Amino acid sequence: MRNFREHLVFSGSSIKEALIRLDILSEDAILFVVDKDDKLIGSLTDGDVRRALIKEVTIEKKVDTIIQENPKFIRKGDQDIQKIIEYREGNFRILPVIDSEDKVVNVINFREIRSYLPIDVVIMAGGRGKRLQPLTDTTPKPLLKVGGKAIMEHNVDRLALYGIDDFWFAVKYLGEQIESFFGNGSERNLAINYVWEDTALGTIGAVSKIDNFAHDYVLVTNSDVLTNIDYEDLFLDFFEKDADFSVVTIPYQVNIPYAVLETHAGQIKSFKEKPTYTYYSNGGIYLMKKSVLEHLPKEKFFDATDLIAKLISENLKVISYPLVGYWLDIGKHEDFKKAQEDIKQIKF
Repeated sequence: MRNFREHLVFSGSSIKEALIRLDILSEDAILFVVDKDDKLIGSLTDGDVRRALIKEVTIEKKVDTIIQENPKFIRKGDQDIQKIIEYREGNFRILPVIDSEDKVVNVINFREIRSYLPIDVVIMAGGRGKRLQPLTDTTPKPLLKVGGKAIMEHNVDRLALYGIDDFWFAVKYLGEQIESFFGNGSERNLAINYVWEDTALGTIGAVSKIDNFAHDYVLVTNSDVLTNIDYEDLFLDFFEKDADFSVVTIPYQVNIPYAVLETHAGQIKSFKEKPTYTYYSNGGIYLMKKSVLEHLPKEKFFDATDLIAKLISENLKVISYPLVGYWLDIGKHEDFKKAQEDIKQIKF
């Protein structure tokens, strides 16, 4: 993935310089013209340059003379995901992302990503991983490799595939290794921040330490989950149902090999022959409105299930998102072994 600044050119640059930059960009040949503060002014393609040359504009002229003004863009934090879908389906392949001050903070390429979701992500990566000892004696579980790639890196790459670029890693045990591995995320066009747990805060308690999320929606996920979930579909489901909190759930079927009888006062009312029942287990991935985080106690041990119970008791809308795709919680040695085999076949 390119550094997004390769798509930026400063106002006042020559057309010749822009041509050189466009040639380097090859099939992704589009530039966004910005001022000295990175504020978006216009866009420029090789087609714009060709038309200028036909009009005998010399390449020593400034790019400002031939740019397309008012280019399409995405406003960071914009909740209108349908606009993103329209851009993508309308073949607007490369778009600048601008902040509230019109500064370009990213450039997205739908040849490389599938969406651009207005979500902050918190990855819970502070656990000791005792069940995977001795593998985790010197390496934190999130950095154990599956298919030659760290478990947590699979998660980050999957999330980034949907345009999510604001990350928070909650770390504790061997967290220095995780911070060294991912850094600040700039090489991946991501913003990665670290939340250190001085004491264990449960499966969601560390989120209470964050008070400067960039978006109105927050996704919290365990670091040891391997999945090919469609995060855009998760977000659309959440938005369409006007939910406060969504739990990604894993369907689990139980086949009963006998007829099951329904009785009342000893009398048989009905029966089902060898029924199959579907139950839903917690997948360790949660999407929520940022406002529900006000229900978290500050820096105290608190599990995600505690928060779910609290939200339900206060009549907030908590929904289930049954996952259709692949999911594996890598908690034990047999799970880790299974992941090594599954990764060869699962499409991510």
